[in-house]
Amino acid sequence: MSASAVDDRARYRAKPSVLDALKSPRMLTREVLAGLVVGLALIPEAIAFSVIAGVDPKVGLFSSFIMAVSIAFLGGRPAMVTAATGAVALVIAPVAPTYGMDYFIATVILAGIFQVILGVLGVAKLMRFIPRSVMVGFVNALAIFVFSSQFPQLIDVPWLVYPLVALGIVVMIVMPRITKIVPAPLVSVIIVTAVVLTMGLTVPTVGDQGELPQSLPSLFLPDIPWTWETFGIIAPFALGVALVGLMESLLTAKLVDEITDTHSNKTRESWAQGVANMLSGFFGGMGGCAVIGQTMIGVKASGARTRISTFCAGIFLFLLVVVFGDFVSTIPMAALVAVMIMVAIGAFDWHSVKPSTLKRMPKSETFVMIATVVLVLLTHNLAVGVVGGVLVASVLFVRRVAHFVSVSRTVAGDSVTYAVTGELFFASSNDLTTLFSYSDDPEEVVIDLTGSHIWDASTVAALDAIETKYATLGKTVEIVGMNESSQRMRGRLTGGFE
Repeated sequence: MSASAVDDRARYRAKPSVLDALKSPRMLTREVLAGLVVGLALIPEAIAFSVIAGVDPKVGLFSSFIMAVSIAFLGGRPAMVTAATGAVALVIAPVAPTYGMDYFIATVILAGIFQVILGVLGVAKLMRFIPRSVMVGFVNALAIFVFSSQFPQLIDVPWLVYPLVALGIVVMIVMPRITKIVPAPLVSVIIVTAVVLTMGLTVPTVGDQGELPQSLPSLFLPDIPWTWETFGIIAPFALGVALVGLMESLLTAKLVDEITDTHSNKTRESWAQGVANMLSGFFGGMGGCAVIGQTMIGVKASGARTRISTFCAGIFLFLLVVVFGDFVSTIPMAALVAVMIMVAIGAFDWHSVKPSTLKRMPKSETFVMIATVVLVLLTHNLAVGVVGGVLVASVLFVRRVAHFVSVSRTVAGDSVTYAVTGELFFASSNDLTTLFSYSDDPEEVVIDLTGSHIWDASTVAALDAIETKYATLGKTVEIVGMNESSQRMRGRLTGGFE
């Protein structure tokens, strides 16, 4: 085994590991209880996302169960939860109403295949191009998104819902000061549910969101014609699901890395998401990706750190909806709304909007963060916001770097030397031709590139244009000081633009 492979294994080794949790009753209890809380929180979300996707609630519930359990074994980010999500539901929503359930399931399976291919090709490495300002915007937009998604449960409801939500929030604020052994969200759900049941209050419950399944999911093989025409119908939706799912999952993994101060294997997570989606499809699920809200409940609110919590979330979800469905149906939505509100408050990066921070940060960084948030809120799509944020950040970066190029002119006898300093690429080299005094210069012109670097064909074309202008005036040009990489690029491209 190579040294690099050993280093990678050490880098991605889970801390704490599953074995560490199994050896520690305290840690194991925390992981199991965190899984229980997440399992509870997955139920209303899975039902709601099923409605968005235009399918039966059990489709979202089965998907969440299968994906959470499978990703616990396959995934590259311990403690991260994968299940049915709103982002995926929005992309795949037109399929079932237009083409039917068989095409819907085939789309989910094909999306999984695309994700495996993209994972093997190393798409996860593109994460390095996402700047911090976009990450902050992503987190803040997500927090706003999670908070605003609770509004349907707070509008046109009995007035008793509001004090119950307040009670749940107070419990989650006070509970960590008393003990952290039992996750505060779980205690909050139990207390609010007990109050509703003992006092006989009539408020919206989980059961009101949709019918819960009564049995295990069964194998589902889509009955569709396996033709190129079918592929042409489902491929665009499948590719959209694959890209949105991977982007949201990798960003969530990166966020959990920062919270836990550990590393995760993004390449493994990419193809694992694909396998989980394929398994979800074959068992009649709607597919999904990492769910950041429930992941934050597990990691941030409940202290989960290992794969045990993710596995337990899937198992508890199944047990709660199939075995204890009658009891789960009585849980008031107010209890889960309170949990999600606290998750939103905890996820939002309040430091990023402090006046002192905004005053200290470069205006371009703040603009990128705001642009990311606005795009997410306008499109209700985290992936669109992130891609837009990266594009805005790239444009601003290119604009900023382009201004760092300078040209100084020194005349010595019958020759003139132009010293070019800075990075030469399309944004900076386009104006390079305007910085020379062609008519006033002597017959010998030296262009010194010691303090610069040629990055692209635009720069080579600009240098060729400068040489041509001087040649028409009967003057000679010598370009010196190029580093090895710049010499290779110019040698390969020069003279090829006419």
